Amino acid sequence: MASPQITEAECRRCGTLIAGLDGRYACGVCGWSNHWSEGHTDLPTAADDVDLPIAPAKGRRHLKRPGA
Repeated sequence: MASPQITEAECRRCGTLIAGLDGRYACGVCGWSNHWSEGHTDLPTAADDVDLPIAPAKGRRHLKRPGA
């Protein structure tokens, strides 16, 4: 995968100049963020995550999430 590019745009809500990665932005002033699909590149999949555990280590188990 290619390294993400830093991009800049004007916040659509308050006009502040904001920076993001590959066209994905979040404004720290007013809280606006654009939808993930508006980015310039496809997002990586879970299979692209090199840190994704394939299975729990021997003798360990996954913890249940609260409310699951």
